[in-house]
Amino acid sequence: MDRETLKTTAEQMMQKPKGLLAMDESSPTCAKRFSALNIPETEQNRIRYRELIVTTPKLSEYISGAILFDETFHQKMSSGVLFRDYLKSIGILPGIKVDAGAKDFSNHPNEKITEGLDRLRERLVDYEAQGAKFCKWRAVITIGNKIPSESCIRSNCNALARYASLCQENNLVPIVEPEVLINGDHSIEKCDEVTRKTLRCLFDELKSIDIYFPGVILKPSMVISGDTNNHRADYETVADMTVNCLKELCPKDLGGIAFLSGGQTNDEATTHLKLMNSGKYELPWRVTFSYARAIQQSALNAWSGKDENHEEAQSILGERAKLCSDASIGS
Repeated sequence: MDRETLKTTAEQMMQKPKGLLAMDESSPTCAKRFSALNIPETEQNRIRYRELIVTTPKLSEYISGAILFDETFHQKMSSGVLFRDYLKSIGILPGIKVDAGAKDFSNHPNEKITEGLDRLRERLVDYEAQGAKFCKWRAVITIGNKIPSESCIRSNCNALARYASLCQENNLVPIVEPEVLINGDHSIEKCDEVTRKTLRCLFDELKSIDIYFPGVILKPSMVISGDTNNHRADYETVADMTVNCLKELCPKDLGGIAFLSGGQTNDEATTHLKLMNSGKYELPWRVTFSYARAIQQSALNAWSGKDENHEEAQSILGERAKLCSDASIGS
């Protein structure tokens, strides 16, 4: 582990006024989004869509790093240039999603455990050699009837810690993503309780194996009401409770925080982030975004697989990226 390399990469990822672009949707997830818009689900269309994203004018003014799916990491653009090499050429760090997805957690109905540790060390060696600078692993925590269980939280956090340790061994900054799902009718207080349990467990696990915190990025969900709750908390309450939770539980020397949008609307995702960066709070770390749908979905809808919509879709994506960038500095 080269601590200086890890710290430098984390600082580059967190540089103002930028954030991270999550374009690591798996092929099945991409297929669902294409299907909803009647876009034929082919590898060529995935390349066209991803090329539309990365060639958006001024993208590197708002985005410091892009999280890629394995397919994209190895794919070439229409010009013959690898996506990862093109990103580097415009000043965007290439990263890679390395988990194998959330699977049913045995003997725990309605709960998930993220898999992907098998041969992870060997895969990380290859990714680092091919130019990756950081990685991402997502755990899924569901709020429901008598869940999440202690064992689900502990097992997922243990996997996140083992993944993070292997990343740092290979000088790759780990993004640790413990997502508390927005799905459900739970209150913001319940979300706060579960988020605190999850983060407390996560940082206990990370500390137990001597993780170097300045070389770690946390990608959390916000403390927010469930999406079907009839009395959802307002913007200011979400910002207050999220910041209070993070300040109480996250190490002050953490490399940075980049929120997931997690089912929020575009306006919610940017407004919450803007409020957290308004100057009201004394934040010990940079707080920015690592959004997927909150940046891309409107552009995908506009494009709909048609070349004649390419310019309009890029304009929409560029505007969404700029709004998120502005929110990350409270403007």
